Amino acid sequence: MTTRTPTTAPSPATDAVLIGAVDVARAAAEETAAPGQVGEHLGADAEGERLVTHRFACLDPAYQGWHWAVTVARVPRGRSVTVCDSVLLPGPAALLAKAWVPWSRRLAPGDLGVGDLLPTDADDDRLEPGYTAAGPDSRDEDADGIDDDSDRVAVWELGLGRPRVLSPLGRDDAVDRWYSGDSGPTAPVAEAAPAQCATCGFVTPLAGSLRRVFGVCANAYSPSDGRVVSYDHGCGAHSELAVLPAPVEVTPPLVDELGYDVIAVRPSDHPPGSVDDAADTGDTEELGHS
Repeated sequence: MTTRTPTTAPSPATDAVLIGAVDVARAAAEETAAPGQVGEHLGADAEGERLVTHRFACLDPAYQGWHWAVTVARVPRGRSVTVCDSVLLPGPAALLAKAWVPWSRRLAPGDLGVGDLLPTDADDDRLEPGYTAAGPDSRDEDADGIDDDSDRVAVWELGLGRPRVLSPLGRDDAVDRWYSGDSGPTAPVAEAAPAQCATCGFVTPLAGSLRRVFGVCANAYSPSDGRVVSYDHGCGAHSELAVLPAPVEVTPPLVDELGYDVIAVRPSDHPPGSVDDAADTGDTEELGHS
């Protein structure tokens, strides 16, 4: 058994005529560049048979690290040098602009403001046609065999279904984003919480298969109020963290102000305080009042 050794293409032979055509290449670069922007000769590279590229420094301060590249060639057994191309190219240390990214991929959460419109692509892989989710899907069935993530066939018969619904890929992306973000168990507020959302009375489970992992916080004093949270998330506003005892109703104190007055029913002939006056019990009555 014989083994074949991989061979590499032979390097182009050095062409003395083209290597020495520095003045021709410089003149071509100066025709392309602005006056005074072509600097010293940086070298020449053989691109192929009878094909050489000369490099010149670029003196434009706006293009630091760039160089002028002039490619020259000649015909077989010919001594005339022909300029093929003259361009400005970036070097290893050149300052380059970032790669262009479509606006739809530059958006970040929170960029959408009041009045802004964000169209979705027709082939957005986070969505799928609504009719594909009209039937039951074993992947999304809950314990009762009911698929809450899809529209019903009866709804589609009435023509009221959504044109597109969340695809499994879009749902998985949301799960990863929620669980690994500020609503998941690794958030600082969750790691410092004394209990998890699974035992909090303010958490309302989501519908569909997402209810297995996520709910919505309904505690106005929680930093997660109105947001999706995982059941292993948590915060300091847990409903069972510290249940305050019911206040004891205190009744006002009772003050005894009972007393009586002596009222004369008819005039007495005896002066007040006399013995006869005190003995005449039939002439007075003691009326108590409070």
